Amino acid sequence: QVQLVESGGGLVQAGGSLRLSCAATGRTFSTYTMGWFRQAPGKEREFVLGISASGISTYYSDSVKGRFTISRDNAKNTVYLQMNSLKPEDTAVYYCAASRFLGARHASEYSYWGQGTQVTVSS
Repeated sequence: QVQLVESGGGLVQAGGSLRLSCAATGRTFSTYTMGWFRQAPGKEREFVLGISASGISTYYSDSVKGRFTISRDNAKNTVYLQMNSLKPEDTAVYYCAASRFLGARHASEYSYWGQGTQVTVSS
């Protein structure tokens, strides 16, 4: 069982930066692929970035490549999302999630989810 809690969301101007954190409970955090998803009002939840259990491999959606990065600290049971050059279209609730599958991109592949944190980018 893994419980996830996101933090770090807020209001930022376009072009600004935010860093989200996702703290996990449980001793098996380091065995899970971790992902970040987002969901804007009226839209489906979409994959943003993922990172392998070891942290060696990362993968991104095209919409955030070059602007967002994902990292993890297994000693702290935490995964991070660094968001730079934010755009109004990045406005969404951001969720972290844990998966047993390497390279998981689909929400159905993730077993555990946080409650989400709101990110609002003003123009």
